[in-house]
Amino acid sequence: MQPAQVPVFILCGGLGTRLREETEVRPKPMVPVGSHPILWHIMRSYSRHGFKTFILCLGYKAEIIKAYFLNYPTMNSDFTIALKSNDVKVHKIDHEDDWQVTLADTGASAMTGARVARAAAKYLGNAEHFAVTYGDGLTDADLSDEFQFHLAQRKIGTVLGVNPPSRFGEFKLDRDEVVEFAEKPEFTDSWINGGYFFFQRDFLRYLSDDDACVLEREPLVRLARERQLSICKHRGFWYAMDTQRDREHLNKIWDSGNVPWNLK
Repeated sequence: MQPAQVPVFILCGGLGTRLREETEVRPKPMVPVGSHPILWHIMRSYSRHGFKTFILCLGYKAEIIKAYFLNYPTMNSDFTIALKSNDVKVHKIDHEDDWQVTLADTGASAMTGARVARAAAKYLGNAEHFAVTYGDGLTDADLSDEFQFHLAQRKIGTVLGVNPPSRFGEFKLDRDEVVEFAEKPEFTDSWINGGYFFFQRDFLRYLSDDDACVLEREPLVRLARERQLSICKHRGFWYAMDTQRDREHLNKIWDSGNVPWNLK
């Protein structure tokens, strides 16, 4: 199975309450990093590794994401509009995004597991494997390699494991003396959920379309307990946009021109 055959479900329906400065007016996946929504960056990351089919699991302010994709050519290009006839001429398409994007409204109050269950019931089709990710995390991981790892492991699920970034400095002490100071140490022996999953379609029986079904709770806990969840370890770049501080950090990276998740 090739990446182009693998549908990617992106969770876009949450309230984003920790980023309220931005999400009062738009859903979190539409918060910009540089000149594009973070959702665009995530989809570009998948696309660079051959994934072309996306199902966006919408909820909060779904109409804003729908409008963005309905107007995608004009949002990303120069155009001329004849006001009387409403004819639109796009002069140059400034993108090469050969994507198929399904906008699936999965409910205003559904949790993550319910959103995946509802969207998959309609749009998974005959695919034997599918991807799931959140609408707020960026990585330079080779997602095609993760998918091949998933196939080789023959487990129901695979999660991208990443080293947790530290927001605080750390002291190494000898009694009352500081012998080493690390401003932002990397916890290279610890692993957390990086939010980029691959699943066999059999995972659907672990999910429920009940609003209260949280992907990260009973479904994944049960999968791990049954030894059906493997971890693809990634020591490269990964960052999640949870707060305004996170958004500012990602924008600083974008402005620097040295953008790990945007490598060709």
